[in-house]
Amino acid sequence: MRSTDLLDLSPVVPVAVLEDAEHAVPLARALLHGGIRTIEVTLRTNAALSSVERIAAEVPEIVVGVGTVTESGQAKAAADAGARYLVTPGWTERLLDEVDSTGLPNLPGVSTVSEALRLAERGARALKFFPAEPSGGIPYLKALSSPLPELRFCPTGGISQVSAADYLALPNVGCVGGSWLSDPKLLAAGEWDRIETLAREAAALR
Repeated sequence: MRSTDLLDLSPVVPVAVLEDAEHAVPLARALLHGGIRTIEVTLRTNAALSSVERIAAEVPEIVVGVGTVTESGQAKAAADAGARYLVTPGWTERLLDEVDSTGLPNLPGVSTVSEALRLAERGARALKFFPAEPSGGIPYLKALSSPLPELRFCPTGGISQVSAADYLALPNVGCVGGSWLSDPKLLAAGEWDRIETLAREAAALR
């Protein structure tokens, strides 16, 4: 799988912050049953890597990625846990070298034209736009489509059920990242049917 293929897995990529690894498998199954083919588990909790391991082992049909890769060693740890792609909120040359060394497709994060141009020089064609709303949102991405037509984005950060469709209508947006599909309140309450319904609605956006 190439990095550009990541943008075509699902119109919405659930960005999950999992405090309890016990939630990982039922969440992945609910998303998959709703038509979402991928999940990004962020490295913001101690349960993140064990959650990835469980999803990779028990729900192999869903493409599990790891996000918030920011430090040395995290890319390899994510790959060892079973991640099939990596996502960074921003980047340095050293961080990207480590991410690339895993051989996994990845979405490096950008918020400026200069960052996007530098990554294009490295051969990247699929990027994460983060934080999307604070960085200019839809008007900013629309402005990038003419000078950087070869680049496609997965905007993440502040995107809601309401605004997702408007982002997806842009020619340079392949998918969006959203946290509403893995709302901690829904996870804590075990509302897997509700998550499946939200996933079905999200999958229908494309």
